[in-house]
Amino acid sequence: MFATRIIKTSITVLALALLVSCGKKEESKSPASAPPASTAAAPQAPSAPPPVAPAPQAAAPAAGGPVLARSDGEQSGLSVEVTELKRGSGGTVTLKFAMVNNTKEKIYFGGSYGAGGGNVDDNSVSGAHLIDAVNKKKYLVVRDSEKKCVCSVVKSDIPVGERMNLWAKFPAPPDDVKVIAVMIPHFAPMDDVPITP
Repeated sequence: MFATRIIKTSITVLALALLVSCGKKEESKSPASAPPASTAAAPQAPSAPPPVAPAPQAAAPAAGGPVLARSDGEQSGLSVEVTELKRGSGGTVTLKFAMVNNTKEKIYFGGSYGAGGGNVDDNSVSGAHLIDAVNKKKYLVVRDSEKKCVCSVVKSDIPVGERMNLWAKFPAPPDDVKVIAVMIPHFAPMDDVPITP
């Protein structure tokens, strides 16, 4: 009976040893590098590129075009900006400029910028002229058959903080004159303003 018990115990120990041994063999057959299915990492999507900062934009040009010359007026806060002086057909040049009102009140034209031709020049910029220093010549605003200037005639005032685009036509200086002085009443002279073809 004692011998039977020893045999049964030995068989049980052997069976357990075989089970443990078989389990270890099963583990060693599975590849060591493969992670368990439950812990495998999901494939990663390609990462999005980092956001690109917008390119800096160039500053917007001043209203009316680039400024060729600028002058302050006799009245503090009032200025004028020449935006174009260009040769045209018929032996003329056209001056384009803007008055900028940074004063504390509206600007009224009246006869302030006219050439003094009475009612014909009221509210106009007919007093503007060009000075050709090389040829020592003054160019006045062109006039039509009724003696009216071929230039801006202003029907309204310039409100505070606003600008008004203006123009005037002059006889053209000789072709070899590339720069000229622009004179507008009540503003400092603007020398060496380029004339474009």
